[in-house]
Amino acid sequence: MNFPHWTEAIHWILFDFTFVYPLFMAWFWMVAGLMFWIKHEWRVDPKVPPKLKAYPPITIIIPMYNEGDTARETVAQVMRQKYPDFEVIVVNDGSKDQTGAILDELMLAYPKLRVIHQAENQGKAIGLDTAAVFAKTEFFLCIDGDALLDEDAAIWMMWHMEHGPRVAAVTGNPRVRNRSTILGRLQVGEFSSIIGLIKRAQRIYGRVFTVSGVVVLFRRAALHDIGYWSPEMLTEDIDVSWKLQLRSWDIRFEPRALVWILMPETLIGLWKQRLRWAMGGIQTLGKYAPLFFVWRCRRMWPVYLEFLISVIWAYLMSAAVVLWALGALGASLPSWLWVATLLPGFNGLLIGVTCMAQIGVSLFIDSRYDHKLSRVYSWMIWYPVAYWILNTATTIWAVPKTLMRKRGSRGRWTSPDRGAHMLGAPASVATSAQAGPGTP
Repeated sequence: MNFPHWTEAIHWILFDFTFVYPLFMAWFWMVAGLMFWIKHEWRVDPKVPPKLKAYPPITIIIPMYNEGDTARETVAQVMRQKYPDFEVIVVNDGSKDQTGAILDELMLAYPKLRVIHQAENQGKAIGLDTAAVFAKTEFFLCIDGDALLDEDAAIWMMWHMEHGPRVAAVTGNPRVRNRSTILGRLQVGEFSSIIGLIKRAQRIYGRVFTVSGVVVLFRRAALHDIGYWSPEMLTEDIDVSWKLQLRSWDIRFEPRALVWILMPETLIGLWKQRLRWAMGGIQTLGKYAPLFFVWRCRRMWPVYLEFLISVIWAYLMSAAVVLWALGALGASLPSWLWVATLLPGFNGLLIGVTCMAQIGVSLFIDSRYDHKLSRVYSWMIWYPVAYWILNTATTIWAVPKTLMRKRGSRGRWTSPDRGAHMLGAPASVATSAQAGPGTP
């Protein structure tokens, strides 16, 4: 077989690959996600949590920074857990608002609650490490400061720990609760069609890129084995997932362990969040690149390659846009670099149909846990374009920003964007969460 002329190879990489790659990944995620659903979900009643042989005590850890608007409802919902033996540790990570005072007040109302006040913002990883030192139990259920944890979540997650001594972490199923804006509705679909479906697919080949830091149950012995969380990482959940799996610990996905979360509903807030996610992924690629050549780490190779190729794809997409812009401005380009239009033709139509099929499959799967998902499907027609633009832009900016970041500096957090209608949405959604995972 003769290798094509180098100009033909460049043309294929720039144009054919950018078209084939998202199609291939979409169908892979759909097929593998359905395989996971058939094997682990469709015969199980999500309204009936499993019976455990034992209920070992757990510690629910909640790191908070400037969560004065959400602290009360988060703690109140956690206290409704049906798990029989648990304590709650909240780490106030140097908040500058009324978070500390509210938590001190809540300690008087809830005997199971302990609060650790840190003098200054140290970052989420330090907050988790600090709580682990003070925790009295073998298992840590970690959630975010805006999360409403379903009453049965701990039981669903602990089932995996009981049946798998090498299970280090069980990640749950986050559901977006602020849905009053277009951005909110798009993210509802995204958490099913992208995040949830990818986790299902990755579990089919045995390794996941990351747990969902907003809801995950850890085994202390596994965390001790890897040295707990890394303060310098921007996304501590990605890093801890890799450290655990590279030490041959297993990570499971439990779709019935629900948690209701708030997401950004402004473009600036969404950009900051996704840029941090992208930078955390890039940081992970750099940190663990040498292990890609170690044979004993081969089970992580597909996860590494999947993310690496997605970064390369983002740059190829941006290159195609630049070439089109140059041509539109009258630049003289060789034929093999000519991009006639960015308007979707047959290829764009095929990608769009595939994307909507992927979204339909994922919403069908997750509709058992969130009965209102069908309402967002019509809004998802905008998602392919919006997601590609956002993903491409944040990835491109994340690479140099990560490379220029001072090595060893801590991954501190700033006040998050909790949505434009944060205070109006939680009540009705909290009622749904309290009623159990199968309740509409």
